[in-house]
Amino acid sequence: MFRLASKPVQKSQVRSLYTSILESDINITKAGKVNISVGRGGRSSRTGYTATVFGGTGGLGRLLVSKLARHGTVTVVPFRDQMKGRDVKPCGDLGVVNPVEFDIRNTASIEEAVAYSDIVYNLVGTEWEGTAFKMADVNIEASRRIAQASKDAGVSRFIQVSSYCADPESASTFYATKGLGEKVVREIIPDATIVRPGKMYGRFGSRFLQDMIWQRQTHFNRQRKFNVNQYEKLFFPTHYSDVAKALEIIGFDDTTAGELFELHANEKYSHWDVKELVYTVRPDIMFSESNYPVEWAKLMSKLLYGKWRNIPTMDEIERQLIAHNPDPKAKTFADLGVVPDKFTDKIHEYILPKKLPMTAVLGDSSHKDIKRGGVILV
Repeated sequence: MFRLASKPVQKSQVRSLYTSILESDINITKAGKVNISVGRGGRSSRTGYTATVFGGTGGLGRLLVSKLARHGTVTVVPFRDQMKGRDVKPCGDLGVVNPVEFDIRNTASIEEAVAYSDIVYNLVGTEWEGTAFKMADVNIEASRRIAQASKDAGVSRFIQVSSYCADPESASTFYATKGLGEKVVREIIPDATIVRPGKMYGRFGSRFLQDMIWQRQTHFNRQRKFNVNQYEKLFFPTHYSDVAKALEIIGFDDTTAGELFELHANEKYSHWDVKELVYTVRPDIMFSESNYPVEWAKLMSKLLYGKWRNIPTMDEIERQLIAHNPDPKAKTFADLGVVPDKFTDKIHEYILPKKLPMTAVLGDSSHKDIKRGGVILV
């Protein structure tokens, strides 16, 4: 027979790491709503808050949903693709992550998604002129409709995720529409928080890394990229995870309302610098060093885009000429207590060839392994 302990085991009353973002169990929103935290922290707890993340099925959105749901914040994730909406369900406990179908042309679906929310994040955006939606439709009109629905629902916090270099007068259509989207949101919700992330890389997408890597070492499959600026565009490579962490903090901190944040890493690189870093890790990767006149590249883009593989759009070519110059008046990671990751510490995680754990002990990948497994572009 087992002998019982003479003293009962006392469980620690210290909260879990996941709920450290809340300073109290009782929290009052700007709208006057009282939210009470339940539980000791983690997936099975509840913060009392409800957040809606538009664009939650994208690269940055999935990380943000994971950070919100892991400490029990009920998260609504509007989606267009049902399969992508289903992928975010495991981010939280049962009933925490709730994908709902919506369409930016259907205002009723937007109103339904924000009806019970305390925090609304708008991560919706596009860099391309599609057949169904133009950049102005997504970056401006969708932002206007989401902001208006949030205001009508009495949402206490609205966070608009824009882009670095956002400027209504920019020569780039993408940067201009992002800048106009900020202006429209501020007209509807003056205390909305505007967030401009730097050029991001991470687990779910690194286009500027993809543009530099040829996944197959044959002439036919080489990426055809029209470089027009001698790879001299300057930018701040910023980790997705850092931006998601900052967005989580902003959503629960009412003192950030009405502020502008430029969230970027501390190190500044040119495209050529990144190429050299990639070559240091993967010397087998081939690079294109060609440079083209701007007008010639735009003409080829106009004639060949959609007909030839990996032809950039005219707006992508225009963006190569615009360097990232952060607003000196904007707040940064430092104001949120977040230390951004160094690009040199993370780049190897996203460009090394795939390798199964059972074969990882066999040493470096052979040429056949690289050709079969491709490159992890995350």
